[in-house]
Amino acid sequence: MDALMTRLLPNVDWVEIGYASLDTLSMLGGAMLFTVLLGLPLGVLLFLTGPRQMFEQKTLYRVLSLLVNILRSVPFVILLIVMIPFTVIVAGTSLGVAGAIPPLVVGATPFFARLVETALREVDRGIIEATQAMGATTRQIVTNALLPEALPGIIAAITVTAITLVSYTAMSGLIGGGGLGDLAVRYGYQRYQPDVMAVTVILLLVLVQVLQSVGDKLVVHFSRK
Repeated sequence: MDALMTRLLPNVDWVEIGYASLDTLSMLGGAMLFTVLLGLPLGVLLFLTGPRQMFEQKTLYRVLSLLVNILRSVPFVILLIVMIPFTVIVAGTSLGVAGAIPPLVVGATPFFARLVETALREVDRGIIEATQAMGATTRQIVTNALLPEALPGIIAAITVTAITLVSYTAMSGLIGGGGLGDLAVRYGYQRYQPDVMAVTVILLLVLVQVLQSVGDKLVVHFSRK
């Protein structure tokens, strides 16, 4: 079996593949954590200040919406390059896992915030009005009505964002971001080792499938319908 694998995949160093996989998971986990911490309140703020909502603020909503749209419209590869000076200030380096997380967060946060806003818009307005009628504060409305009712949609948003981050982590390999993407660029592309490229692609596909399956099960579990 080992001899067959060596013949089929002569350039694949499985130890290095293992380390690269761990780097990809580290980037994904770190970036997803900060994306949720920043994107969830931003999405809630977009919803609350949006048109025909209880705290409608047209100017604030337009400013936030414009900022989100600008960041979403910048191709991630360009964002990686543009953010190098900022990344060095924040993380101390623009290389490796630490250097990849800041641009990953900046790239994914506005995307996630929009998905959160959409999920909150799907909450029945009657629930919000009933909570208001009982004299609930804004914080109570958000934490006791909006977020619990929108939880399946928010979990779905986290799933979609996590899958998007997987592709972003692969692209970060173009500037030495580490992980499977970096391995694919250095060995699969620059040294033309198609077996290394194939293994990295298969591992990324498996990761995406696992994330999607887990996300779908959680959505079904928390759905009240």
